Amino acid sequence: MPGDAQGSARRAELLEKAYAYALQHGLAGMSLRPLAEAIETSPRVLLYLFGSKDGLVRALLARAREAELDGLPPGEVPVAAVWEWLAAPEHRGLLRLWVEGYARSLVEPDGPWAGFAEATVADWLAVLRRTLTEPAATAALALLRGALLDLLATGDRARTTAAVQAFAP
Repeated sequence: MPGDAQGSARRAELLEKAYAYALQHGLAGMSLRPLAEAIETSPRVLLYLFGSKDGLVRALLARAREAELDGLPPGEVPVAAVWEWLAAPEHRGLLRLWVEGYARSLVEPDGPWAGFAEATVADWLAVLRRTLTEPAATAALALLRGALLDLLATGDRARTTAAVQAFAP
């Protein structure tokens, strides 16, 4: 089934449902049984379609990386525009998921988190390098990550936005 169109369609459908679940609940304590119940399937189907719980987590992290970048327009994107997208309230679940994946890939470098932090750095540097050269792109990424962590911790969008605007290249 996973190799055929029906299996691929079912996998894509369940990935989207699992992604919506992960945006609300995170990945840290995710158990297949409650997830499967919430998305109206069985743990067995999830294991069949994703190979393992780790395979599902890898697919969810890939989906999160895709979502991070899909909201941005193609071409040159000023740092302020990147921040506005990141700071939008509707992206909080995605950004919490990103922080969780990023942190876990640093402290648990094996398993489904492997390489996630490094890959997202590369993703965002590619976006920022559309308008900035080095070292400005790396400095802008550090500014955005720091402001993002602060925003998620405090909810203070006005203060973090002012900081990004004051220091963005």
